[in-house]
Amino acid sequence: MQIDGKTAFITGGASGIGFEIAKSLGEEGAQVMIADLDQAKVDDAVEALTAKGVTAFGTTCDVADETAVRGAADKAVAELGGVDILVNNAGVSLGGETGTIPLKDWRWIIDVNVMGVVHGTEIFTPLLKARGGGHIVNVASMAGHWASPNLSPYCATKFAVVGLSESQRLELEPHKIGVSVLCPGFVRTNIHNAHLGRPSGETYDDPDALEAMTAFVEGGMPPEVVGGLTLDAIRDNRLYIFSDPDMSTAIDARRDMIQADYAACAANPRVKAFRDSR
Repeated sequence: MQIDGKTAFITGGASGIGFEIAKSLGEEGAQVMIADLDQAKVDDAVEALTAKGVTAFGTTCDVADETAVRGAADKAVAELGGVDILVNNAGVSLGGETGTIPLKDWRWIIDVNVMGVVHGTEIFTPLLKARGGGHIVNVASMAGHWASPNLSPYCATKFAVVGLSESQRLELEPHKIGVSVLCPGFVRTNIHNAHLGRPSGETYDDPDALEAMTAFVEGGMPPEVVGGLTLDAIRDNRLYIFSDPDMSTAIDARRDMIQADYAACAANPRVKAFRDSR
């Protein structure tokens, strides 16, 4: 997909990966609109993008709120003239031990990480179709392929985004709309502190675990590299956007576990008896 002359809408675009995707697209000639929760941060980000020669607009938007997303879409059409590229980047993190996580926190992370993507794709897809095609990027994580203990809420939502993206890719291809799912490893963003916004107000019980996670994130890939990788994937219409080749070992391990259980299924006498009876 040619980027020059296109228009892009990016949620969670005032900082981190979202900002760098906006910058990468803008520097290739796209007009961009970033959406985020805090107006002051949106204004600062738009100013920073404009200083780099990007044609940028901004709006506040809570992706968990359908009405807010519809309002942001209307504003994007009014100011950009339409939307060619949608980046569902906004997200939060949440961990904890199963059986101890408040249900209000579960609903919060699902509303942002899953329903935020659903709101974006359901509301913006007709706008992309009206332009004759386009591209959608849904931001997941390696946690959407690789489960970790004490991160079940985060992993569950990111696995959901991967499955959603794979289905949308097949469905929207006839409409000339590409779909990519961004699955980065550790990136230098503030995502590890997003749990501080959880409705229950609770924090991690294990400060050592949080310290270790913070160290991983702060030692991760610069977000501007991920922004460039995302630009490349949109241009080449690739489904998966990975940032860390070494993490392929985790996918290999998961594949081996699945294949082992398929082999156990095939060897099970109950399955054999059913197959022989057909």
